[in-house]
Amino acid sequence: MLLFEDETDLLLYPPLRSGWARRGEPFTVPLSGRNAKRVVFGAINPETGHRLFLPRIRGRSADFQAFLHTIHQHYHAWPMALLLDENSSHTARQSQHTAAELGMELLWLPKRSPELNPLEGLWGDGKDHVCANRQYDTIEEEVTRFVSYLDGLPANAALEKGGVLSDDFWLKS
Repeated sequence: MLLFEDETDLLLYPPLRSGWARRGEPFTVPLSGRNAKRVVFGAINPETGHRLFLPRIRGRSADFQAFLHTIHQHYHAWPMALLLDENSSHTARQSQHTAAELGMELLWLPKRSPELNPLEGLWGDGKDHVCANRQYDTIEEEVTRFVSYLDGLPANAALEKGGVLSDDFWLKS
């Protein structure tokens, strides 16, 4: 089985996107002045659109290893290959050891090519729909809504937003 893996940062301080305002008036985004950060690890099966997510406080190698265990719990009976970037949490010796122990092969995407990973499209869509132009009371609320939104997408919608259903998707089965 092949999965794409990636992670994204969520900040309590919202990403600012375009918004509607009356002509001649600025678009106002109320901010509390507080900020916090969480990392969401994700994986998607490009054949079925099935997704797994694991929010963490940090994105270090131990957090990536926890996500490898999450993937293993869901797909333990299947031979597994993960397509991912060379983030330092992925290339850490202990992360590679954990992947090998769990029977997972790590396949590296070319450097500086996030467009090859379908999760990038999902992250952007989730941030546009859940995070943009609003600040939540807590980072946990934002993370919960973000993951719920992405989890709630039908499989075909997730694959479409990730570009997998495009005629020119680089990895066709």
